[in-house]
Amino acid sequence: MAPDPDRLSDAVSRRKFVAATSAAGIAAVAGCSSNSGDGDSSGDAAQTENTAQESTAGDSQSQQLATDTLTGDGSSTVFPIANTGASYWNSNPEPGDGDYFPQEWADELGTDMRLADYFATQYGWAESGERSVPPFRVSIALSHSGTGIEGVMEERIDIGDASSTAEAELAGSDVTDEEMDKFVDHVVGVDGQPIVVSKEIKDAGVDQITIEELRKIYRQEITNWSELGGPDKEILALGRARGSGTNTAFLVNVMGDAEASISPDQRYAKNQQLKQAVSQADNAIAYIALAFVEPDGQVPPIGLEIDGTLYEYGENLGSKEYPLARDLHCYTWEDTSRQEAAFINFLLSDFGQKHFVESKDYFALPDERLETQREMVAASNYE
Repeated sequence: MAPDPDRLSDAVSRRKFVAATSAAGIAAVAGCSSNSGDGDSSGDAAQTENTAQESTAGDSQSQQLATDTLTGDGSSTVFPIANTGASYWNSNPEPGDGDYFPQEWADELGTDMRLADYFATQYGWAESGERSVPPFRVSIALSHSGTGIEGVMEERIDIGDASSTAEAELAGSDVTDEEMDKFVDHVVGVDGQPIVVSKEIKDAGVDQITIEELRKIYRQEITNWSELGGPDKEILALGRARGSGTNTAFLVNVMGDAEASISPDQRYAKNQQLKQAVSQADNAIAYIALAFVEPDGQVPPIGLEIDGTLYEYGENLGSKEYPLARDLHCYTWEDTSRQEAAFINFLLSDFGQKHFVESKDYFALPDERLETQREMVAASNYE
């Protein structure tokens, strides 16, 4: 659902209203104070009238230029993308900062402004020109996809990060179709969700399994690695918590139903915790986000054979035919505000796709999809 420019220009979300009206009040007080010593009352009246006219004309835009913190929460899978983006944004580095804003990128963008300044000014903010002082700050929290989706729906946060769709996360709930239509889905990258095992298991020769064997492991129908050509060890099947996007995507893509029943031996709230658990065990298997794989370390991926095709890390996990591939979402609620659009556009830029998506071992969006997503948050929608 693309943003409606007319609606954006006429309405201010509850999240932005207080900050915008406070700024307007401060400006009005400042205007009165500047004329307090002038004896020309007619000049005062004229200036007041002009100021009022300018204020009225600029109200629609100024109310959109929120300076309160943009907030996000949700998926631990999307967290590395959104949080790294927020860190770069809040740092507001200058062109030529070799670690964060190399000169070649500034040249590519055609700017001599600082990083956040450049992207924010496209949406109407004034540049700050200062390190660590962006036009507005961004704060990204870490939880689950379900938490992010509920948070944006309840308007507690601006952006809900999710590694599965809102439809899948809310399946079986009492959310109405009308409410579902209020979610605005911004896809910022793609995850190839690999299957990983403990290093000892891969070293023992288990470097691939079939999708049917994977299903049987999580139904507790295969319980020993010797049944798969591995050592005589019980299988420790690890999973993500219910309500996490990684878990929902696994249920949909592997088991065929978001409400399918599986029986992992242990569940973990975050990918970070799951990665640690696999690395510390010698008999584990898990489904995990790409950003948390250690190909040459303690959390190695194994191949997954599906209908005669072997899908392997570093080869074809980004293929659209790979059923565990999934979009990574940044949801907004009832249109997308100017502030939300500015940050999401930052993630969708060539700079963002390179530094926040590909650098985390996720897949950048293909050109055609990228163009579609950028159009949804284009600065021209907010003029």
